[in-house]
Amino acid sequence: MKKRATIILVTATLLFLTNAVAQLPVKTVTPATSKTTSRASSSPAGSAHPKLVVMIVVDQMRADYVDKFRGQWTSGLKRLVEQGAWFREAAYPYAATETCVGHATISTGALPATSGIVANAWWDRDSQKTVTCTADPNAKNSGYGGIATKGGDSAWRLNVPTFTDELRFQSGAATRVITFSLKARSAIMLGGHKADAATWVDGGGLVTSSVYGTLPFLDEYAKVHPIKGDFGKTWTLSLPESGYKYDEKATGAVAPGGWDLSFPHPLRGTSANNEPDDTFYFQWSTSPYADTYLTKLAETAIDQLGLGKGGGIDYLGVSYSSPDYVGHAFGPRSWEIQDTYVRLDKDLGELLAHLDARVGAGNYVVALSADHGVVPVPEDMQKTGVNAGVLHMPDVQSRVEEALKSFNFTAPAVAQIASTDLYFTTDTYDKLKSEPATMKAVLDAIRSVPGVANVYRAEELTDRPATRSLIRAAESASYFPGRSGDLLIVPRPYWLATSGSSNKPRGYGTGHGTPYYYDQHVPIIFMGWGIQRGEYFGAITPADIAPTLASLCGITLGTHDGRILSEALTKKTIPAKTAAAQ
Repeated sequence: MKKRATIILVTATLLFLTNAVAQLPVKTVTPATSKTTSRASSSPAGSAHPKLVVMIVVDQMRADYVDKFRGQWTSGLKRLVEQGAWFREAAYPYAATETCVGHATISTGALPATSGIVANAWWDRDSQKTVTCTADPNAKNSGYGGIATKGGDSAWRLNVPTFTDELRFQSGAATRVITFSLKARSAIMLGGHKADAATWVDGGGLVTSSVYGTLPFLDEYAKVHPIKGDFGKTWTLSLPESGYKYDEKATGAVAPGGWDLSFPHPLRGTSANNEPDDTFYFQWSTSPYADTYLTKLAETAIDQLGLGKGGGIDYLGVSYSSPDYVGHAFGPRSWEIQDTYVRLDKDLGELLAHLDARVGAGNYVVALSADHGVVPVPEDMQKTGVNAGVLHMPDVQSRVEEALKSFNFTAPAVAQIASTDLYFTTDTYDKLKSEPATMKAVLDAIRSVPGVANVYRAEELTDRPATRSLIRAAESASYFPGRSGDLLIVPRPYWLATSGSSNKPRGYGTGHGTPYYYDQHVPIIFMGWGIQRGEYFGAITPADIAPTLASLCGITLGTHDGRILSEALTKKTIPAKTAAAQ
């Protein structure tokens, strides 16, 4: 009897364990893509395509932030990581890791060598002046709520259509395209050439362009919820002090006006009249309150326009700019950047819950990424013993002018240095190319500047030549004839390139725009309709986002440098040709 009872007990235990194991998510590893995926996924919910595409870009979000801070996330970012397809080895393959370039790549699937967007701003050889990536002489900006504006912006300098342009064209007039950001270049590049509304912040209020028109509800929102309504608030810590990494005062940080290097950070500007001023609006942009404002704005657009409930596939793009302002000021090893992501996690949680309630959890797909990473603050990096510092581009210009003096070149020979691109005055570079000795003197002079790793001539990068050098390949992928410089300068690793002079203190902690992994490596996460959840370790780029979204929506991109991330799609959503090849 005892033996029989033991056998029955063992058998029952084995059956229980077998059933329990069978209910666990099964993970598989596919060597071809180095992919780890879970059996649980978000399958299409009774329709051929998602009702709404949501593109979230976090300005200056390094990929390592996910691993460093995710333990303190409890809401939106946590949900995306745990329920989405998380690509851990995503990186930009080019050197121009700047905001306008990154947003253009995400929205088009094209690298700068294809899109023509090579920087936030560049020297225009025809007009002989610096132009921004969105400046449009034929457009006129207008402000919501009666605020004054200046200039005009659009995507007319973008040489290829965006995913949203193709979505509107191929899907029909029922598709609505709505984008929001603090920055014009972010909202515009996400919205493309023909967005229904591309809205950003300038002059303390909401702004759009004549190219996109206006929406009445945004005018009302701007009046009822003005940004100055946050005047007098204080940014305080979200967690106990023991929950923060690094030093309380970030080494090498440069706080915005009116703030010091430790919490709390008041949003009160510096006006003696105790009224919102330019300093207040910059403080606001460099705080989580701006992220919350954009989140509320996006939720209002969902409700007012009925996004995801119309006859076509709608698109909502939100680019959160505050992490970039915070990162520039305080750097990646600061309480401020950590707290920013704790608060952004809550904002995204609220946005996703709103989408669940208004659109339905199975009816939308979300993609999250970043436009670039960030260089460690040089003074902070120096504490590790690494060769780090600041490359002052005016020093480069001075060395070039000095080198050309003995060769009878007309001064000034340098027209402009934009980012790390050097532009010569008209005909100067052609003359240099005909004089090898002079060219060598110039290149040697540039390489002698502290912080310069190398310099490439434009003709070395044209047509993206095959090379084993990852740096040269990155510079080539960033090069666009007519817009890029005559010489492209590469900083040394961990050296911050700045337009400021060496005899003046810089006005920010750090920056970006290099061909190194800390600037290139960003997160890419998809979640929702048609997405197979899991962690993926194959190397991809943000240029893969637009082709993947296009595949989910059943449209074709005219040109792109990326690929469809079929490994993260449920079998029902993989295109027939792609599925047959697997």
